Amino acid sequence: MQTTAVILSGPRDIGLGQAGLTAPGAIDLVVAIRHSGISTGTEKLFWQGTMPPFPGMGYPLVPGYESFGEVVEAGPDTGFRVGEWVFVPGANCWRDGLRGLFGGAAGLLVTPAARVSRLDGGAGPQGALLALAATARHALAGFDTRLPDLIVGHGVLGRLLARLTLAAGAPAPTVWEVDASRRTGAQGYDVIAPEDDPRRDYRAIYDASGAPGLLDQLVQRLARGGEVVLAGFYTQPLSFAFARAFLKEARLRIAAEWQPDDLTATRALVESGALSLDGLITHRAPAERAQDAYRTAFEDTACLKMIPDWSAAA
Repeated sequence: MQTTAVILSGPRDIGLGQAGLTAPGAIDLVVAIRHSGISTGTEKLFWQGTMPPFPGMGYPLVPGYESFGEVVEAGPDTGFRVGEWVFVPGANCWRDGLRGLFGGAAGLLVTPAARVSRLDGGAGPQGALLALAATARHALAGFDTRLPDLIVGHGVLGRLLARLTLAAGAPAPTVWEVDASRRTGAQGYDVIAPEDDPRRDYRAIYDASGAPGLLDQLVQRLARGGEVVLAGFYTQPLSFAFARAFLKEARLRIAAEWQPDDLTATRALVESGALSLDGLITHRAPAERAQDAYRTAFEDTACLKMIPDWSAAA
């Protein structure tokens, strides 16, 4: 089996190519992808060549872990049928030396059925957003966690954190955004520049920016016993002045990637209408224009989320 896939051969070296697929087994699905998402976090770091050492990393690779499509073949042990629509969080189905650390940006994918999540086919391009929403949910969920009263960054992750906070019935958080063009689109909360915020008593600050050199500033904004949650991805060592953190008796938590229960809970929130994914996709492009689409996603600050369309690819 072969398919058209996005192939990242090295830093800033990306394009479409033909890629070999492993043969599906009894527990596998073959999914015709309709929409995929481009991550401006980890995928951008691979594109720039600045990704820190990470298990499974290397070139050439197929990027993408946000894929939505239709089941076109279902193994006998999958419990799925042809014609169902699913979210696929990347795939490791590649031959001929291609790496599948992500592996979802392709016309066809082979994946174990246990990895996918059923979605309504009417989700359209928003079906590719499920993993990012689950990542936001994972940052908020868990034992003895506090919902944010300050979120740093009004990209897609920051917006999802704010929407999930409101969906949980908590007071509206404040959101910081340094880019004036990104201060629009808030739904029930305020977005301001950091320098316009006088508060120094936040109980839970969630950083969704991934910006370097910010941790010390955030610690100073905490109330005593407050928590900073690192929800972005950081390429440089992080540091802070210990004395200030000591006086605040601050806590630091790192939010990792989503888990299967996060995906299940997030899907339920979306399907019930408690979590809206509207207004998060700003750009779409046919998959055959992959090079331009990735460059726009990574370099155009007006692009919140780019969704390649695989309708014409196979």
